[in-house]
Amino acid sequence: MSTVRIEPLLHYYRREKPSYRSPSKSFKLSSLNALPKKLVYNGRSFCNFEPPTPRALTLRASSTDTATVETFESTDLFFKETFPLKRTEVVEGKIFVRLDHGKNAKNWMLTVGCSLPGKWVLHWGVSYVDDVGSEWDQPPSEMRPPGSIPIKDYAIDTPLNKSALPVGGDQSHEVKIDVKPNSAIAAINFVLKDEETGAWYQHRGRDFRVPLVDYLQEDDNVVGAKWGLGAWPGALGKLSNVFVKAESSHSKDQDSSNESRDPQQKTRRVEEFYEELPIAKEIAVNNSVTVSVRKCPETAKNLLCLETDLPDHVVVHWGVCRDDTKRWEIPAAPHPPETVVFKDKALRTQLQQKEGGKGCWALFTLEEGLAGFLFVFKLNESTWLKCAGNDFYIPLSSSSHSIALPREVPSEDAKVPDSSTEAVQEKKFTAYTNGIINEIRNLVSDISSEKNQRTKSKEAQESILQEIEKLASEAYSIFRSTVPTFTEEAISETEELKAPAKISSGTGTGFEILCQGFNWESHKSGRWYIELQSKAAELSSLGFTVIWLPPPTESVSPEGYMPKDLYNLNSRYGNIDELKETVRTFHKVGIKVLGDAVLNHRCADYQNQNGIWNIFGGRLNWDDRAVVADDPHFQGRGNKSSGECFHAAPNIDHSQEFVRKDIKEWLQWLREEIGYDGWRLDFVRGFWGGYVKDYIDSTEPYFAVGEYWDSLCYTYGEMDHNQDAHRQRIVDWINATNGTAGAFDVTTKGILHAALERCEYWRLSDQKGKPPGVLGWWPSRAVTFIENHDTGSTQGHWRFPHDKEMQGYAYILTHPGTPTVFYDHIFSHYHSEIKALLSLRNRNKLNCRSRVKITKAERDVYAAIIDEKVAVKIGPGHYEPPSGPQRWSISAEGRDYKVWEAS
Repeated sequence: MSTVRIEPLLHYYRREKPSYRSPSKSFKLSSLNALPKKLVYNGRSFCNFEPPTPRALTLRASSTDTATVETFESTDLFFKETFPLKRTEVVEGKIFVRLDHGKNAKNWMLTVGCSLPGKWVLHWGVSYVDDVGSEWDQPPSEMRPPGSIPIKDYAIDTPLNKSALPVGGDQSHEVKIDVKPNSAIAAINFVLKDEETGAWYQHRGRDFRVPLVDYLQEDDNVVGAKWGLGAWPGALGKLSNVFVKAESSHSKDQDSSNESRDPQQKTRRVEEFYEELPIAKEIAVNNSVTVSVRKCPETAKNLLCLETDLPDHVVVHWGVCRDDTKRWEIPAAPHPPETVVFKDKALRTQLQQKEGGKGCWALFTLEEGLAGFLFVFKLNESTWLKCAGNDFYIPLSSSSHSIALPREVPSEDAKVPDSSTEAVQEKKFTAYTNGIINEIRNLVSDISSEKNQRTKSKEAQESILQEIEKLASEAYSIFRSTVPTFTEEAISETEELKAPAKISSGTGTGFEILCQGFNWESHKSGRWYIELQSKAAELSSLGFTVIWLPPPTESVSPEGYMPKDLYNLNSRYGNIDELKETVRTFHKVGIKVLGDAVLNHRCADYQNQNGIWNIFGGRLNWDDRAVVADDPHFQGRGNKSSGECFHAAPNIDHSQEFVRKDIKEWLQWLREEIGYDGWRLDFVRGFWGGYVKDYIDSTEPYFAVGEYWDSLCYTYGEMDHNQDAHRQRIVDWINATNGTAGAFDVTTKGILHAALERCEYWRLSDQKGKPPGVLGWWPSRAVTFIENHDTGSTQGHWRFPHDKEMQGYAYILTHPGTPTVFYDHIFSHYHSEIKALLSLRNRNKLNCRSRVKITKAERDVYAAIIDEKVAVKIGPGHYEPPSGPQRWSISAEGRDYKVWEAS
């Protein structure tokens, strides 16, 4: 069968990081119940060993210098523990599409299914006979299967259910759609989504299309039969499992071009077909490894048995250590079979397959005087399995360790550990962290010692420092996924601020109101800087204190987000002199200026010897060492990325010292030469926030904000109420910068979308009665917004609900956080309403740390009181602020919103 490419379509396409792996056969988990009945081990000395079975085993030397295992009773076991192993694996399956007669012989039945496990959803719509273009329409209600959810006005989400009849012996999921033969529907369009991973699956990079009339057949994304030919041309024609009931005759004019076909003329209807298309998916697999250690009474050596239910091609990468520093060494022989030396630092042993093929194992004889056994698993060249991000460490001293039984998952009835247990765990955790800290200190001391300074070259010192930077980045990623980095209590900021007290570099005074001073089309005039100068006085009078300007550098794309020569500031918005004059003009009216710094990626000037664009020109003429190594599109020779890759341009490796040095010098030059007061940082998901801290510290901006934008959490197309995981990721990034920068509150924007679109204002209160976005957790670092050049303008990637923009501004301009107003909205019919809200915020000295008390969050209305000075309600429902010591008077109102001030 010819392979038909099924491409994942990411839920949010703009700058996601897709993951590609080669398909492999899935591996079924097995239990760790027994060793093989016979073990063959090459070595000079053999001792008894107890495996993890009810009966023990003994090793007896034979004349062929091998050993066989026999049962015996043993009491020398001093360590035994089972560790979980989590990994991903690519499994292959198929998407199947069938069109045949349903239960009602007058109608047809379209069946779409998938043979892989998952939480599958069909995202679909229809095209009508007289439609022009590729837009979808929602199908009529009688076509929609049970459980379908409308998505805006163009599509339906329908969950796939488990099929009564498995496909190819595997459990499958499918959905059935009734199709009337004489309707005006020309085609059914769909894509398949896996809710577990968030991945979308298309057909050849486009939507699947099932035609119900024959003139649509030439589209290359069509699934189904070709009339009169019995099969599709090209690759699909080779599919052996496509069955077609072709009509016996066709009219002569059917051979004419489809492009000249009049949609209004008579069309033929589809015939039965069945088609299968290959699909591959990454799934999570849970394995385990059991390690047992006992002392051999005859030789006093340690015997370590390692067995796992991993596939039999696994290699264990191992060594030993002699003290608590856990420095890897190669132990003395004997070594297990199929063991090789790796770079004189460690050993690699191919695990032996268990009898029956269920898992694999290895047996190690270890000399006396060793403190521990270290190992990791190598599945392939790019996949290693560790213990919570660290090397596995097995103690080899029976005097200081009691037997450790395998860990068990507590049942639902299990009680929470008492205080004594928690105290023991806390003590272990403290010892663990102290050990890590001491290792780092010893390493730093060793590097900085006078002896090493004399004996080690400058190149060696720089190599070590680069490795530390790399390890720090990797360590942050590991700890971010396993250790909570945020608690509300730790960042409780309720104190009232007094302007203009400086908080810290990068975070301003707390009273900032930000204006985005451009849209997606601003570059087209070629003189945007000059046009903006004429708006400076008006923006100042409205109450704005900061303006964000577009990217200033030469760029492959006219909007500025594909920078090339960073020191060339002649862009589509104007030249360098016009930019300087614009900054001076805003400074004269008391407005600070942010530069839009694109640090994640950079477009190259030249190709390397392979024809890959990864050699840079201009003043910063970096080579491919400045490009991350794990983006296959650009063949970088740097380290792996510390974030997510943006595949449209080479991603810069910020772990390189020369890169950071050049970027810091460039940012300092922009501060001094242009006069920027701070930064808006583009696509900060692409690199570690610790590097941002370095850039902030070196340039000391007045204000800085990062764009950390990823998808919120959805179930069957409906946004989840709890978005803590989403805002946690943004807070994690802010934490990584050490709080030196804020971040756009994407969580709040997304929740406002759902609340206003669906009239579900209860979403604006989280489970603790606080605002559900970043502003509810870390308000002084939350930069709120409802629209920008990407989400709105002419791009419209995530446009705010139509005619509800002022409800959004009533919310963010009265609440804590630093609010941002989009240029297009300021100079529109919303001008007077925005002006009133800006005046109210400044008049009442509302700031990024203002206190919020949510007084109502119901289906049709949300209301809150801020700093006991301002009350706000949004939504069509009724609300009046409570009577009490304050007297409330309406200060601003519009469609479905009101704002009161206390007197």
